[in-house]
This record gives sequence, C-alpha cells and structure tokens, in this order.
Amino acid sequence: MEVRLDGKVVLVTGATQGIGRAIAETLARSGAAGLLITGRDQKRGDAAAAELSAMGTPAAFAAADLADPEAPARLAQACIDHFSRIDGLVNAAGLTDRASFVDGTLDDWASLFAVNARAPFFLMQAAIADMKKRGQGGSIVNILSINAHCGSPELAVYSATKGALATLTKNAANAHRFDRIRVNGINVGWTDTPAERIMQAETLGHGPGWLDAANATQPFGRLFSVTDIANLAVFLLSDAAGPMTGALIDQEQWVIGANR
Repeated sequence: MEVRLDGKVVLVTGATQGIGRAIAETLARSGAAGLLITGRDQKRGDAAAAELSAMGTPAAFAAADLADPEAPARLAQACIDHFSRIDGLVNAAGLTDRASFVDGTLDDWASLFAVNARAPFFLMQAAIADMKKRGQGGSIVNILSINAHCGSPELAVYSATKGALATLTKNAANAHRFDRIRVNGINVGWTDTPAERIMQAETLGHGPGWLDAANATQPFGRLFSVTDIANLAVFLLSDAAGPMTGALIDQEQWVIGANR
C-alpha cells in the first residue's frame, strides 16, 4: 500500500528535528503539495525548508515559540498566506522537562501546559476554522506520549499535559466528524530522538552509553526510530486511514495493561 498526500498542504510543528522533521520528510516523499514547518531556530528552520523543497515539495519555515500565546494564530495564518489553505496539521512540538509531585513548580506547570496542551488546542482551532470555511474536510494528528496513561514519577506534569491533549484529540474528533475533519493521536513509546539523546546522556547524566543500554532492555532490541513514528503519522493524515477518527494509538513495544 502506497500512502500518498498528493495535493495536500500540511502544517507541522517542531519540524526542524526529531519526530517532526521525520514527519515533514515523509510527507514530502508522499507528494504533499506544500509544507509549513515551524520551530524556534530560524537558521535551522530555513535549512530544513530548503532541504524539503529540494525533495520536490514546496516548504516554508515560520519561526515561533509555542510558549507565546499568539504563536498558533500566527502560524496558521502563515500557512494560509503561503499556500492558501490548511489541509492537515501535525502537532509534533513538545517539551519533555521533568517535574514530579515532589519537585514540580508553578513554572513547570505553566511552561509544559503552554507548549504541550494550550498551543495544540489553538492550532487545532485555527486549522479547523480554515477546514470548515472551505468545506473540504481535513486531518489532524497529535503526537502524544505513552506517558499519557500514567507516566513515571518524574514525568508527572508532562504526563498530565499529554493526558489533556489526548482528551482534546477525542473531543475535536467528536465535535467535527460531520465536517469530515479527522483527528487522531499517537501515544509514542520511547523513541531515539536528538532531544532524547541530550536528555539521557547529558541532562540525566547517563553518559554516551545510554542508548545501547536502553536498546538492550526493549522487546524488539531497539527504541523506536523517528521514522517509525513518521510512517504512522503520515498514514493517519492520509486517505489510506479512511474515515477513522478519535483514535489514540499506542505505538509501543509493551502491551498497556499487561503485567510485565
């Protein structure tokens, strides 16, 4: 089965590295008509847009910090200004800062919820408004986390943000199913990303050998790759997913609910 996004314009947040970048590249290879990618680093974003455009899909970069309440509206408008519409949205950007019940602060709560829940809500709001205005339907994919089910102690606040976004995913899907707007989410398992490498090796002090050690603990002998996540995200965006909406897919090697 070939998954295609021919003729579709997609806005992808967090698309200068990691999962977001892999999704943007997969969209470009799948025939997307235009990509509006976002991130905080202008230089890296411009380079990413140029590389994506060289793959045959026109791409533009809009710099934005999703902690800014005005960023979602600006990004949606940038996509419309560049490509005249929004056919698809991928909320891939997110913060993974640690904050537990023991040490979580008001600042942790505010920053994590701002980027991981508030920004996706208002990006969905703007995308849905454009999709409804044109009456052509559309598709939204939210990149969540397996931690939405509970999460480890040090990820209490982070897990709560992903739980909130999971509920918003289902709510949007239910509210706009008769507008033919599909909204689905992926509860991503442990994935090898540039940000995770820094977090594990440097921030948490596990050193350069952390990845080999982590791979050895996994049922299939490795962490997920960004390509694994991108392939599922692009499938969900595409017509190949049919009318499926409101799904929260656990992309994980461990069976949720099973006794390990």
